[in-house]
Amino acid sequence: MRHEQIQGWIHALEVGSFSRWLKYLPVVVAMIGLAVLYDVRAYHGFTSPEAMDAAQVARNLAEGHGYTTDFIRPFSVYLVQKHNRATHPAEARTTNTLDFAQLDGTHPDLANAPVYPALLAGLMKLGSLDWQVEMDKPFWSANGKFLRYRPEFKIAVLNQVLLLLAVALTFLIAKKLFDAPAAWLAAALTLGADLLWKFSVSGLSTLLLLVIFLGLVWCLAKLEELARAEQPSVRRLFALAAVAGLILGLGMMTRYAFGWVIVPVTLFLAFFGGTRRAGLAVTTWAVFALTALPWIIRNLAVSGTCFGTAGYAIAEDTYLNTGSQLMQSIDPDFSLTSGITPYTHKLFPNLSDILQNGLLPLAGWLGVLFFAGLLLGLRNVTARRLRYFTLMCLATLMIVQALGQTSMSDLSPGLNSENLLVLFVPLMIIFGTVFFLTLLDQMNLPEIGLRYAVIGVLAVLACEPLAATILARTNPVSYPPYYPPEIQQFSGWMKPDDLMMSDAPWAVAWYGHHECLWLPLDAKSDFYAVNDYLEPIKGIYFTRLTMDGKFLSDMARGDEGDWGHFIYNIGLKKTMPAGFPLKSPKNLATGLFLTDRPRWETQ
Repeated sequence: MRHEQIQGWIHALEVGSFSRWLKYLPVVVAMIGLAVLYDVRAYHGFTSPEAMDAAQVARNLAEGHGYTTDFIRPFSVYLVQKHNRATHPAEARTTNTLDFAQLDGTHPDLANAPVYPALLAGLMKLGSLDWQVEMDKPFWSANGKFLRYRPEFKIAVLNQVLLLLAVALTFLIAKKLFDAPAAWLAAALTLGADLLWKFSVSGLSTLLLLVIFLGLVWCLAKLEELARAEQPSVRRLFALAAVAGLILGLGMMTRYAFGWVIVPVTLFLAFFGGTRRAGLAVTTWAVFALTALPWIIRNLAVSGTCFGTAGYAIAEDTYLNTGSQLMQSIDPDFSLTSGITPYTHKLFPNLSDILQNGLLPLAGWLGVLFFAGLLLGLRNVTARRLRYFTLMCLATLMIVQALGQTSMSDLSPGLNSENLLVLFVPLMIIFGTVFFLTLLDQMNLPEIGLRYAVIGVLAVLACEPLAATILARTNPVSYPPYYPPEIQQFSGWMKPDDLMMSDAPWAVAWYGHHECLWLPLDAKSDFYAVNDYLEPIKGIYFTRLTMDGKFLSDMARGDEGDWGHFIYNIGLKKTMPAGFPLKSPKNLATGLFLTDRPRWETQ
């Protein structure tokens, strides 16, 4: 019996169902090998505040604290306090003892959409993560010096799995729209896209959103093809429309801005949905809304807003609220935000910058071929129509990205969640590849070997940035300004319920596992508004973000309430503001730490 089973397995491997999958094994092995090589040579720790923010929310979720955050924005305090006072008017009039701002370790997260933190929380619960920095093990350190933070690396591996899944979806989409040679080449070039690998180790939700977007493209391709059939299955049509709505909802719950893709999806269904286009559009909208509704209700319950602080991104980084001014405001003034002038002044310069510097570099040479290939006549009807959908999505998300840009794009240029155009890299590569192969067919090369040589040249040119990154060997440490061992050290000096402030609260929250408030705008009135009336501040951590953000001469000329002027007086004049409660400074390798007493002496 066992002999017969073995024979059956061998037969299946040779000619049976397993044989068609076995041919992909070398490809999978090569992809995994590339991932290992990249992680050894080019891995870089988290640099994006948004990545650290999502990771620490995920940890709170995994530990059973719900969607709460240790990285607290003053603007979030404003929203939560305002909402709680409005919903408990009697208590607000009669007592000051209630924690309306929820600074006691239960502050709700109002910045992140829920899906990606939930995915990371699942990863964290699968196996125990060592949150302490490891200084005595190879790969994580070298000669006692910190190199990699283990939880970050595991998050990077998860995102690299998502990258490989995106490559597989690229292959399937290209094969469905065109043919196997185009699919293999497009998948290979997507795998060789340096930008996608950089996002894979960034800790951002970009790779998850990319998989969702490609899943949506696949779903719409199937729906359009079925709608053109002579006698399409009505049940299947509406099922695909419902799946499209679900995917859109999951995408929006991964990154709020993705919800605007409902606009090009609706237009696509209106033009190419066949005789039942209205019903299909309504179905997609209904499922989309139902998917997002529970989280919107949650946000309304904890803050009185649909999307928390993220819903105010359009008001950030305008001439009325420069940089991160709005998020650092404990009592913002909205009296001047009416009208469209601040937003048009934000839209057009950002849109111009995207067109000049952000669009063509996405896919390198293939990006140029993509735009040239827009004029190419395609035999496949679905491919032609998906090209129109791609252009509608591109136009929509360019506007959304331009209006939604905040100071986070400055803190982590290129690698940030506000970069939505990276989602188009696989589609650009697919259509650019097809245009290239069409030109190659028209060249009528005399030998097949010459054809492969030309394709090889294209592959080398397209993958050269990735090769350069690997050969250059990136330093995995994200210092400056982040150095996890030191952040964990001074966080250990504090009690669990001690509230801290910092100019890099996302790093303190993630590495230090400690509740930390973003520095409010004013070192005097705003600080005391928190310290005296909300929650005492027990420590302030200044990084190079502030200390190197301005030259000392600028600090000296700053306003009395400016944090730069505050640091100038402490660092150079060795004077502490009168009455300031944190009188014990500690110079660190990464910055300056202030606390109420020399806590390090007792540790």
